[in-house]
Amino acid sequence: MSGSYCKSLYSFSGDQHQQGLTFEVGEIIRIVHPLPGGWWEGELDGVRGWFPSSYVQVLEVKSVLNETTWERPSRVPGTPSTPLKHKNSLPTGTKAVSLSLSPSLSLSPSLSLSLSLSLSIQFVLLINCVTFPLPMSTPEQQLLKPDEWSYCDYFWTDKKDPQGTSCISGFEVLLQKQLKGKHMQKEMAEFIRERIKIEEEYAKNLAKLSQIPLAGQEEGTLGEAWAQLKKSLADEAEVHLKFSSKLQSEVEKPLLTFRENFKKDMKRFNHHIAELRKQLVGRHSAVEKARKALADRQKDLDVKTQQLEIKLSNKMEEDIKKAQRKSTQAGDDLMRCVDLYNQSQSKWFEEMVTTSLELERLEVERVEMIRQHLCQYTTLRHETDMFNQSTMEPVDQLLQSVDPARDRELWVQEQKTGDIRPVDIEI
Repeated sequence: MSGSYCKSLYSFSGDQHQQGLTFEVGEIIRIVHPLPGGWWEGELDGVRGWFPSSYVQVLEVKSVLNETTWERPSRVPGTPSTPLKHKNSLPTGTKAVSLSLSPSLSLSPSLSLSLSLSLSIQFVLLINCVTFPLPMSTPEQQLLKPDEWSYCDYFWTDKKDPQGTSCISGFEVLLQKQLKGKHMQKEMAEFIRERIKIEEEYAKNLAKLSQIPLAGQEEGTLGEAWAQLKKSLADEAEVHLKFSSKLQSEVEKPLLTFRENFKKDMKRFNHHIAELRKQLVGRHSAVEKARKALADRQKDLDVKTQQLEIKLSNKMEEDIKKAQRKSTQAGDDLMRCVDLYNQSQSKWFEEMVTTSLELERLEVERVEMIRQHLCQYTTLRHETDMFNQSTMEPVDQLLQSVDPARDRELWVQEQKTGDIRPVDIEI
């Protein structure tokens, strides 16, 4: 096909892609290097670049075998009328392969079968039940977020588990990261709950201690300081009760609420992506089944064609026509399966990007939320310390004012029985 020409069915901007070729609808492009992976190199007005083969229609290419042609079937209901955009924006190393042939390209069944087998054996590999081209068969693709270590660029391939017995998908790796974060939130809430219990028990013991009547008979300035110290215990108990109440309402409760919402989001994302992958696996199986059916029909057609060359008969001609119809139908079925598979792959890609970016946003939100509530915890602790310090200030002042001489003077003035001193008796 190299050296032939094609006509663009849709406009394509190559500015967004490395070494991309830009063209408008209806332009004639010379095909320089057609890759079975779905990307072709072409030349337009002296400029060379890469473009998706599904955007063009090959001109003046038609092969006929015994008056039977295999043309691309009309689109099935529900198939997008515009090309899938995601094929031009996949991360490096995970480019989606276009399994469909160029629109309106007529090929002989044998040539079509050869192209299909070449595509499936030489140029593609499977990752997460998704078809990808081998790196050497496609041009380099840019990252979606080249300036960031974003989730949406690095979790497309499978990863072996630590035992090396099985593989987990890239999305599952992301999900496990989020579940660890959810577990951390749970443990933080448990930590705060235990802190609340300690504060409540401490406040209860302080209040109980403040009611003990020990040394209640002490008088004077020392007695006032002692009474104030016991009162400060009651005040401190109240401070710690308020601290535990704020911990519960401002730290523990928001953590638990965020964790519950986070758990619901993770369950929803996991179910959604799992359904898409299940659908993608089914579509891929349908493509392989249709490919095998086409090969069987082509083999049957070849056998009948060889028999016709040996012996001509009306019945044999009818068998040939019937085999040709079945071969053409099998080709149509294959193309429809390919279209459905490409739709599923497009949906899977778009949802993987959207969901991974959403997980990325949730991770930032989770870390920021935890940071804020840890800051709130330390703020409350500082406030509690300040309140406790304020309860001790009157005690410190009274202790500085304790004066044994003054206490003695006041006590003597209150308790004295007289100031007449004893004298000796004179005879």
